[in-house]
Amino acid sequence: MSNLFSPLKIRGVELKNRIAVSPMCQYSSVNGMPSDWHLVHLGSRAVGGAALIIQEATAVSPEGRISPDDAGIWSDEHAEAYKRITEFLKSQNAVPGIQLAHAGRKASTYSPFKGSGEVKPEDGGWLTYGPSPKPFSENYPVPKEMTKQDIDKVIYDFIKASERSLDAGYKVIELHFAHGYLIHEFLSPLSNNRKDEYGGSFENRCRLLLEIITAVRNIIPDNIPLFARISSTDWTEGGVTIEDSLKLTAMMKEAGIDLVDCSSGGNVHKANIPVGPGYQVAFSERIKKEADILTGAVGLITLPEQADEIIKTGQADIVLLAREMLRDPYWALHAAKKLNVNYELPKQYERAK
Repeated sequence: MSNLFSPLKIRGVELKNRIAVSPMCQYSSVNGMPSDWHLVHLGSRAVGGAALIIQEATAVSPEGRISPDDAGIWSDEHAEAYKRITEFLKSQNAVPGIQLAHAGRKASTYSPFKGSGEVKPEDGGWLTYGPSPKPFSENYPVPKEMTKQDIDKVIYDFIKASERSLDAGYKVIELHFAHGYLIHEFLSPLSNNRKDEYGGSFENRCRLLLEIITAVRNIIPDNIPLFARISSTDWTEGGVTIEDSLKLTAMMKEAGIDLVDCSSGGNVHKANIPVGPGYQVAFSERIKKEADILTGAVGLITLPEQADEIIKTGQADIVLLAREMLRDPYWALHAAKKLNVNYELPKQYERAK
């Protein structure tokens, strides 16, 4: 048995291996609804042997979408529509997860294959929100500075989205606090210039994040794992550092987070990020060891031996693959063969083993 293919139990959920499909926006929804594309896209990765399939950033409100084509779960109709996806994933012995998100000042923008920058209201865009009226870049919308009422609505939207996620059949909920979206905007002094209880000090900038965790943990069952994706660093002077993230993780653990998905960047338009194989794994390793919490490693993890070594050496508890899963939906099965691990194929495919 390789380390990568050992099981992992988190609260009441057991993963059959340590391989997760990282949430990846598909920009294939209409009014936030899933389509056949989502069923086939997510379903094929479950057939391909991954233990955990985390659905793309799914907006907790219409204004929380990155683009007009983003997935959402702001109504009971959305929850009902996702049931056929979660049921199929579970039928393949995969755990269905969902990433709940609010895009903040990076909302109301074009899908990558339709354009770039702001979608104007007359073209189907909407008013965006942020901690301060600072746009992400010159071609992004200037957000409205959020009032306490706006902040309370965001917390409520995360609560309702979590309830609907459970109704839809998801067994893991991940809260998206990374990549320059709303909660990361509050965390980073580069985007948060507020003077009230949600700005200024480190503790104040963490306030909204902790309020969301507490609110969600209070309404989901004890057996449901709660993950959080963070940007471990802003890669920019004056921004979030790994030391900040270590302090933040200790607070998140106390509030009820079970696993930290350790990404980075996204809040600064021109950050100098040293991208390379496994370039974020060191963040996962430090947070796991120093904060004593389960972590996920993500970012240019492509080879089975690389992923197995990450688990073997205690750098992370799971690996999350994104672009490599786009290239190869059956990566987990191919990894099992490469690592000489016995694996099962769906009965429909057994003749190919």
